[in-house]
Amino acid sequence: MRQPNFWRSVSHAWAGLVYTFITQRNARWHVIAALAAIALAAWLRIDSTRWAILILTIGAVCAGETINTTVEALVDLMSPEWHERAKVAKDVSAGAVLLLAMTAIVVGALVLGPPLWTALTGH
Repeated sequence: MRQPNFWRSVSHAWAGLVYTFITQRNARWHVIAALAAIALAAWLRIDSTRWAILILTIGAVCAGETINTTVEALVDLMSPEWHERAKVAKDVSAGAVLLLAMTAIVVGALVLGPPLWTALTGH
């Protein structure tokens, strides 16, 4: 089978991202949180190291959400009826995203907390 060209591959990948963020409610919440963090970071004028940490963390949560969407779609395809192992696969995948989101909250507090404190108190 012939490999698609680079731009076709990018188009397929983009379609997967769009599908995830259109069909998954939690993915949309992650985007809202990410945009809020980015706006706060811009307002605080954080340094490039803090930006890198913030962007990597946002990317990890978004990637986790897309992987979770993949697992759910594959499980639904392979096991259309309810099955305990299908439930476990979906629950574990969702748990991974929850773990990433909780970690992102901690990272956000560590990255944005000190400059926010300084901006609000002047210290």
